[in-house]
Amino acid sequence: MPARHRTRWTVALATATVLTLGCGALPDEPTLPDDSAPQPNAPQATASAEIDGTKTVEEFQRDARGAVGQAERYWQAVFTDSGVAFTPVRTVTPYRDTGDLACGPEPIPANNAVYCPAGDFIAYDADWAVTAFRRIGDAFVFYLLGHEYAHAVQQRLGIEHRYAIDHELQADCMAGAYLGDSVRSGDLALADGDLDEFRTGLLAVGDPEGQPWFAPDSHGTVQQRTRAFFNGYERSLDACDLS
Repeated sequence: MPARHRTRWTVALATATVLTLGCGALPDEPTLPDDSAPQPNAPQATASAEIDGTKTVEEFQRDARGAVGQAERYWQAVFTDSGVAFTPVRTVTPYRDTGDLACGPEPIPANNAVYCPAGDFIAYDADWAVTAFRRIGDAFVFYLLGHEYAHAVQQRLGIEHRYAIDHELQADCMAGAYLGDSVRSGDLALADGDLDEFRTGLLAVGDPEGQPWFAPDSHGTVQQRTRAFFNGYERSLDACDLS
């Protein structure tokens, strides 16, 4: 059994900016402009402000490793129960700025996180992620990496959608199922009030007001993303239409 991880989902959104998860399908293998590729789960972040308590880079790294490890164990069990072989995501790689890491010809933009299906890797801007961790809490780390891991699972299952928003809301639902099922199994433990704090954290990732739902980069409004996540959290994968 994986070790229990007690989350500390303390949310302070007064100073948080709107955070956009870039989950586009990027082609080919990841490439760096030189040989100094950052190591998975070891972001060299420069953000230093202790915005929400005393959240250090080391705490972020520990939570990031825990989130990825728990997602991997969860999906391994789901696939095994279904009699389907599962291959974990090849690597999770932090980067520092636009162009530091590329997926084929496409540079991965700063202030973002993506899953690259052809290269089978998750990448996230380390400075941005640590800042979000400090402003919002460690719930964001588990949600962020759970959402991107869900895209990897969609790829493994051959799931496609006509509109990006449907793909993203399904990934939100799958991230909710991963967290909710992990809590119910005892692999993650929550304190009283954590779900309310997590719901507040979701305010940071909705699309800007007025953005068309059919835009290629639409992920869903705050209400849509919150509903999708908590449908998965409360009802597990039955709510996520994986058929």
